[in-house]
Parts: sequence; C-alpha cells; structure tokens
Amino acid sequence: MVDNQGSAPHDDTTTTHGPLGGDYWRLWTSSGLSNLADGVLKVALPLLALRFTDSPLLIGGVGVALSLPWLLFALPAGALADRLDRRWAMLGANTVRGALVLALLLGVSLDLGSIWLIYAVAFLLGTTETLYDTTAQSILPQLVRRDQLSRANGRLYGMEMAANEFVGPPLGSALVAVGLALALLTPGALWLAAVGALLLVRGRFRINRTGPPTSMRADIAEGVRFLWSHRVLRTFAVLAGVSNFALSAVFTLLVVYAVGPGSSLGLTEAAFGLLFSVFAAGSLIGAFAAEWCERALGQARVLWLSVLPFALLALAPGLTTNVWLVGLGFVVGGIGIMVWNVITVSLRQRMAPGALLGRVNSVYRLLAWGTRPLGAGVGGLLAQIIGTQTMFFVMGLLILTLVIPLLRIDDTALDAAESSGDPSTH
Repeated sequence: MVDNQGSAPHDDTTTTHGPLGGDYWRLWTSSGLSNLADGVLKVALPLLALRFTDSPLLIGGVGVALSLPWLLFALPAGALADRLDRRWAMLGANTVRGALVLALLLGVSLDLGSIWLIYAVAFLLGTTETLYDTTAQSILPQLVRRDQLSRANGRLYGMEMAANEFVGPPLGSALVAVGLALALLTPGALWLAAVGALLLVRGRFRINRTGPPTSMRADIAEGVRFLWSHRVLRTFAVLAGVSNFALSAVFTLLVVYAVGPGSSLGLTEAAFGLLFSVFAAGSLIGAFAAEWCERALGQARVLWLSVLPFALLALAPGLTTNVWLVGLGFVVGGIGIMVWNVITVSLRQRMAPGALLGRVNSVYRLLAWGTRPLGAGVGGLLAQIIGTQTMFFVMGLLILTLVIPLLRIDDTALDAAESSGDPSTH
C-alpha cells in the first residue's frame, strides 16, 4: 500500500515491546518542537488580542479564525495527504507556519497591528495546520508496526501535550511579559527547527496509487463514503465533534474568565499559563496510562469512563471560582481526554486502509474539529448573554451526554472493526 522505503515493518515475530526505531524518534522530536511553538502561540495570540479589544465576542473570534480552516479545508488536506509524500507535506506546512508568525511580528513592529491582522494570521495558521496534522497522523503507521500504534501514539501524544500545554503556555506568558516581539519570534524559530529534525527522517512516504488517475473530488468522496459507512468510526467522529464544540467554547473564553483583576479568577498572565500547565500534567499522565488502561479494562470501558473526567474541564470553572479546584478539574480532565485520544486515534489507524488513511483522518477531523469555530463563536455569544461561568457549566453538561451513545459500543464491536481494517485484507 505504501512505498517500501517509508513503510513500517510487519514482522510478526517481533513483540509489541520492540524498539520504535530511530525515524520514529526523529518524528517525535520534530513534533515536539512544532507543538512547543503551538503552545507558545496559544497564549501569545489571545494576550496580543487583549491589547486591541476586551470584548469576549472579539476575543472568541481568534479561536474561530484558528479553527475555521478545519471546516473549510479538512477534506482537501486529507486527499493531499494520500497524494503527496507525507513527510514533505509536513515540512512545507511548518515552513509556512514559521513565516506567518514572523510576518505578524513585522506587522506589529510597523504599528500595523490590529484584531483583524491577528484574525488573518490565525486563519492562515489554521489552514496550514489542517495539512500538517492530517499528514502527521497518517504517516505514523508507516513508521511503526500495527501492534505498536497505541504505545507510539501514547509517547507522541505525551510529548505533544507536554510541549503544547505544559511548557508552551507558561513560556508564552513569560515571553509576552518580556516583550511581544520575543513571544512571536520564538514560535517561528521553533517551527523552523522542527523542519530540520523532520528532514532527518529517512525514506519516501508517498502512497503507491494503482489504477487510473482520479480527481480530488473522487478521492474525497471515497474517504467520506468509507468513514460514514463505518459505524464505529462515524460514532467516534460525531462524539469528538460535540466535545470539541464544547471545549472550544471553554478554552477560547478562558482568558476572559481567568486573567486580570476584574476577572473571576483574577490571575496574572503568567499564572494563566500555569493553568494550562496543570491540564498538560494530567494529559501527560493520561498519555502514558492509556496503554495500561486499555489492557486492564478493555477499550470500550475505558472510552466511556474517560468522558466523565474530561467533562470536568468545563464543569470545574462552571461551578467554582476557586483556582485550586479549577486546577484539579483540569488535571483530571487532562487525564480523561488524553486516554480518549490515544485509544481512538490508534483504533482509527488500525481500522482504516493505509491508502485511505489521510482521507479518513480528514473526514474524521472535519466532523470532530469542524465544530470548533462554531463552539468558539457560540461560546462567545452565550458568554455575552448568560455570563462566562454559566456558559462553562452548560458546556460541561453537554459533554456528559456523550456517555449515552458510547454504551452501545463494546469490545466485540471494536475487535470486529479492527479485524476488518487489517491491511492484509485490503
């Protein structure tokens, strides 16, 4: 299904606990640098926006601009991931992301900064992210064996969350405190360093396509048909869409709820970054615990149990203004959401044929992430009408409802779906 130079070995005599390989760890390093840049910018952009407006609705617009491309460009990104060399697609995306942040820095330095410039750069960053993230999830099964995917995803997600949530946000807050120029220059440099690490990954990662040439439209349609006809993947995608709608509303408006003397929590900019860090600490625990939970409790049981804690990400700030209780909710929520991510991504990589994986990932993410701009916009509107804290509580209740459809999926259904996705059958 894939070029042999870029495909993972499938030696059944090797155990699940075998080494993941040097190319995997080079990808891991590149992803870490890229996610550290994301983490810095996650704090820097809203704090930059606060310099131009204090409107919850306009601040929410930054989240809309970042996530709207998933609604518009996710499907073409998946088709490209199955047409292009996946490594080179990731290299190009990160190069553009670095250049965009440096362009924003130039604009602000020339006194051209505005909320509208932030929206434009955020939208373009989100556009390149669709290609990068879709391709990054699709390349992993070409680097490690099928039976290593849960462990490989756990290590990768653990590092990504540590960089994106644990190190990046407080670093971003500290850099903003020192100077805005440094806060924008740093992620640009990190993305370019990620390009250097990814260049060291060996091999070609273009899918060998057989049969007559097909159009982008036909490729996209094939991916849509596969996912929508697959009950398990379809269910996971819809549930992820609902949860991302709710969490996008929460995280987009968190800066209004938490930062400044007039806010509910009254945090400084630096302390706001630490709030993201405790979420990352829980996520890091979840990333490494996911494989153990999967073996001890079974995949289906772990999935529905994981929904309960990550609802706390919204319920904790919706129920209290005690920063310690909110922080505890973020730790527990981070564990739940990361366990969910590691297991569902590994399942998707095993259930989808390799030649379709980019498109399946893109359709999944369209359903899962396409709701994020809606969540950011609706969250801003609800916060304006009923208050930010009440909006958090409503979103927490929405997440809790996801347990109901999950109860219909058991381990037997998951095992059958995995068997049907075995590459040897395609």
